Amino acid sequence: MRAALVGLGKMGLSHFAIINAHPRLSLQAVCDASGYLLDILGQNTGVKTYSDYNELLAKEQLDCIFIATPSSSHASMVAALRRGLKVFCEKPFVLDPAEGYRLADMAESAHLTNQVGYHFRFVATFAEARRLLGLELLGRVHHVRAEAYGPVVLRPAGSSWRSRKTEGGGALFDYACHAIDMLNYLFGVPSAVSGTIFNSVFSEAVDDEIYSNLHYGGGMSGQLAVNWSDESTRKMSLRIHAWGTNGRMSIDRQEMQIYLRKAKPEERLEQGWNTRDTTALTKPVWFYLRGEEYSAQIDNFVECVEQGVTPISTFRTASDTDLVAGMMRADSQTAPTAITVPAGGLASATMRQAVDAPRGLRRMTRWFGTRGEEKA
Repeated sequence: MRAALVGLGKMGLSHFAIINAHPRLSLQAVCDASGYLLDILGQNTGVKTYSDYNELLAKEQLDCIFIATPSSSHASMVAALRRGLKVFCEKPFVLDPAEGYRLADMAESAHLTNQVGYHFRFVATFAEARRLLGLELLGRVHHVRAEAYGPVVLRPAGSSWRSRKTEGGGALFDYACHAIDMLNYLFGVPSAVSGTIFNSVFSEAVDDEIYSNLHYGGGMSGQLAVNWSDESTRKMSLRIHAWGTNGRMSIDRQEMQIYLRKAKPEERLEQGWNTRDTTALTKPVWFYLRGEEYSAQIDNFVECVEQGVTPISTFRTASDTDLVAGMMRADSQTAPTAITVPAGGLASATMRQAVDAPRGLRRMTRWFGTRGEEKA
């Protein structure tokens, strides 16, 4: 398939390597605003280069296009859809969920394959978790929790697209969207959110940490905890926890930890703790860069184009993720419930300790000697 790539940032260059090496893709051209990058790639790879997206579409005969630009420009992909191109777009999809659903409607009505790069859906441990949850391994799931931590912003930094809300920056769209998308993938879209907190640790204009409660049908509850200013982690970590009537499950990229009250012999799962690691679950890929999941998602896109089936991550599922993120931002701006102070006021913890300490010491002395020995 004849492909083009738009956007040559960190993810764009990763996609360049994977697409250029893919046995069923032929990279025809790239597009970016950086003349320096275009010169380097043009001179060393021979690929055609463009600085204007519309010019690329007008001049190149393409089957599909890969978009790896900041989120604020993703809506421009509508031009590719109108030309009948299949589209792979990096996450986060769009800043306005309504725009995302319109793009999903347009792609689906034209029967054009569309995919968004939520690569955690292609991590073997999370895929296995979805399969086992589909078998009701945990019974009725009553609580879930998603955590994503990483050392992205560890000091006040200069301005970039990641530090501007209008460009889709901040931990919400860079980190939390992965956790939200995985919760949606495993448990469905929540019906409501509450108690959302957005904190800026080092950034001035965007959030660095996010905490929120999620509410689902059937009484299931959930929590989200995200912090990209966490120096205790070497790189991004995403972990999902689920509690059910038959046990619990914790999943990250490396392994699955499953505790069962009742064994599941047909799945080779015993009563008590079970562990499955990613090396036993992951299928080999033809090209490795940063992780098998990055090549696997491109494979999925190509196979879906060839077979006419729906990808694992689509414009519509990505719009669901953007919708929940937008719900969280709106919820964070609601006024918190104030604590009503009684007429007598509140004693601080320090005051309470000062009052209670002598009384506690006298009580101990009565029961135990002055040296801590019990009296006869």
